[in-house]
Amino acid sequence: MAAATPRRRLLAGLALGATLWLAGCASTPAIDPQARAVLAPTGTLRVAVYQGSPTSFVRKPMGEGVGVAYELGQALGRELGVPVQVIEFDRVAQVVDALRTNQADFSFTNATAARARDVDFSDPLVRLELGYLVAGDSTWRNVSEVDRPGAKIGVSQGSTSQSTLPGLLKSATLVPVPSLGVAQQLLKDHVLDAFATNKGILFEMSDQVPGSRVLEGRWGLENLAIAIPKGREAALPALRAFAQRMRASGQLQRIVERAGLRGTARD
Repeated sequence: MAAATPRRRLLAGLALGATLWLAGCASTPAIDPQARAVLAPTGTLRVAVYQGSPTSFVRKPMGEGVGVAYELGQALGRELGVPVQVIEFDRVAQVVDALRTNQADFSFTNATAARARDVDFSDPLVRLELGYLVAGDSTWRNVSEVDRPGAKIGVSQGSTSQSTLPGLLKSATLVPVPSLGVAQQLLKDHVLDAFATNKGILFEMSDQVPGSRVLEGRWGLENLAIAIPKGREAALPALRAFAQRMRASGQLQRIVERAGLRGTARD
């Protein structure tokens, strides 16, 4: 729900967009004008991100931003020769909804069949393991120990984890939470026994929750890709070519490393 985003975040994104516009002007557009008009119909590339995930956007202690969606959006803006406006949301479901309602033009997220009904995707660029984060005093060591009566497992409200885990967990109870920050606090307070999502987010959260651990093993995989609104199919060949250039040039790997993304699948 794009309307749920605080106005101050939008204003911050606009201010940041002015800076990124200067960087974009320094590069020669690499994508033809027709594709540019489809990918950025307002003349500005509106990049939707959510805080706390290195696949999307993380603000470092000194204030600089990193994240795969965040930096890929900047790179595409440079190739298009347009300014970039970064719009922050609390959770991924709001990002997908902003794309669905044409309130944003670009993001990077898990390319599920359900989401493909609302947005279009490039080919997958990153594969991430799905797992659980537990507090430091938990006796659990492996994902196989989570499904037990009375266990409370947090998931982001509206996330793929929320829709997938009911088919995998028969005894534990899922607890939807509105943001990753809230999930961290609930783990610290022992309201949640574990939090479930991709390991990129879990390792980032573990840095903020002293003593917490990502359990061994995985309960699934995410295939992350660039996402754009439906109705812009004419630009998909240009978008896929952009994604291939980012991977072949090594820029994607450098973005992943700057974001500190952990938990990528090795098989």
